[in-house]
Amino acid sequence: MVAAAPAIVASGGFLSLPLPRRTTRIWGPASRCSTRRCSTKIARSKSSSGSMEATAGSGREMEELRRGIAELYDESSGVWEDIWGDHMHHGFYPPDKAASLADHRAAQIRMIEEALRFSGVSDDVDEKPQRIVDVGCGIGGSSRYLANKYGARCQGITLSPVQAQRAQALVAAQGLADRVEFQVADALAQPFPDGQFDLVWSMESGEHMPDKRKFVSELARVAAPGATIIIVTWCHRDLSPSEESLRPEEKKLLSKICDAYYLPAWCSTADYVQLLHSLSLQDIRAADWSEYVAPFWPAVIQSALTWKGLTSLLRSGKYSLMHSIA
Repeated sequence: MVAAAPAIVASGGFLSLPLPRRTTRIWGPASRCSTRRCSTKIARSKSSSGSMEATAGSGREMEELRRGIAELYDESSGVWEDIWGDHMHHGFYPPDKAASLADHRAAQIRMIEEALRFSGVSDDVDEKPQRIVDVGCGIGGSSRYLANKYGARCQGITLSPVQAQRAQALVAAQGLADRVEFQVADALAQPFPDGQFDLVWSMESGEHMPDKRKFVSELARVAAPGATIIIVTWCHRDLSPSEESLRPEEKKLLSKICDAYYLPAWCSTADYVQLLHSLSLQDIRAADWSEYVAPFWPAVIQSALTWKGLTSLLRSGKYSLMHSIA
């Protein structure tokens, strides 16, 4: 039996549960219109809800998806960093606190801290994580934050060569190069041995994975006995017992999001929980954090409409422009 505890959070929706000795937490943003994930032209899910596994698309199609994701982030990461800083994910906004433009970067740090709190990651010197993997690391914002917080060693992987290069430059500038490193690698075939990490971190990268079962299996494979797995990801709403699929208007909306962001099949938090149980993980926790991330996208739009935002977008390239218009 795998000794790990998973936590699942949907940004906008959050899901987390405990595992035997390994802890997994899945978390991600949920959509305000009740859906968060969709099927793309490249890899569609076999399930009626558009969820857990991609169809066995051709090698060429899968390579096109990987290349599209890499090119999107090669182009857009510089723009995002310039406007928003080094954390490429939603912020967390307490419902009793008014959101302000000045608070949005702090909200992204709150998102990290809330995910750790929800997952029960200890700050105790004898229990805090020492070996961390950041799956879908962007330019390494979470990796650097977690390495500093816990004094840990961290490995980050991304499909984007531009992101990996920038992340490595930032750790060198901050004196962390001896403990934090990045490489270009596929989350569905991670270049690490089994049982390597005591904290497996995936902050809003699962939505890009065409095969959710393989994605979760790889997270569990590299997790050491007693580790915690945290997945923060975009999910569509859970289906009711009487539903076989999302409503047509929901599927249409998700398709638009997928086409803009290179997202394959979406799934629900319930689908993720089912996958985690199938791997014999324990202490699984799940939650929907839609209300806590809702202020984020209006802030993104507001910042994009500033002179700095507009000039950065115009310099960025076609993928960033498509991304922003969507």
